[in-house]
Amino acid sequence: MINVRTLCKRHGARTILADVTATVAKGEIVAIVGPSGGGKSTLLRCLNHLEWFDAGLIEIAGFTLRPGPAGADPTTLSRLRTKVGMVFQQWNLFPHLTALANITLAPRVVRGVAAPVAADEARALLARVGLGDRAGAYPHELSGGQQQRVAIARALAQAPEVLLFDEPTSALDPEMTDEVVAVMRDLAAAGMTMLVVTHEMRVATELATRVWVIDRGTIVEDGPPATLVSAPQSQVARDYFGRAR
Repeated sequence: MINVRTLCKRHGARTILADVTATVAKGEIVAIVGPSGGGKSTLLRCLNHLEWFDAGLIEIAGFTLRPGPAGADPTTLSRLRTKVGMVFQQWNLFPHLTALANITLAPRVVRGVAAPVAADEARALLARVGLGDRAGAYPHELSGGQQQRVAIARALAQAPEVLLFDEPTSALDPEMTDEVVAVMRDLAAAGMTMLVVTHEMRVATELATRVWVIDRGTIVEDGPPATLVSAPQSQVARDYFGRAR
């Protein structure tokens, strides 16, 4: 499903990602953890070419991304982003659109789905994330957790094969975090392939099937959560997973 080979990303003289090589199989849930500034979010953004990279190769959901700003043509990127959805730390809903309209916008504009069909699909997705009664609500009428669930439904509206989450719960209080984690747990049970940059311990230890510990632009550990909790090899992993013991 995902194959990353010797991926490098620099900002001027600063190396953000250094020879990252990894694979993800269909249906895996990979939690990406590590200190701030280590390259976690940059790696995620490279996977759907929101940021271009300097060297290496990415194969994801049947698409190939190459180095440089022209690493994929606009048509390929448009198709890629229907197969690789992304959920951000800030939900970025359009404030002047209802929850339903936020979800139907991309299917109508990008995939040409007829408005009534898109609306039916959006209502089903809202029900799936526990917001079946909030289709007509505007973002300011929703809690943070509800807005993030709408953002997840919006990503699902493109029928993606992979979902990328960039710290989806970091801006939420514990109760709202519970709401979002519950939706992610449902997606995992349905077999969705997911990569999640997170500081939420439950995601890394209970939801993920694998964990990447990233430090200074490199994956320093890659393994099942139980192994990293019981026998972490790096100081970064010991600092992180010490809270789970």
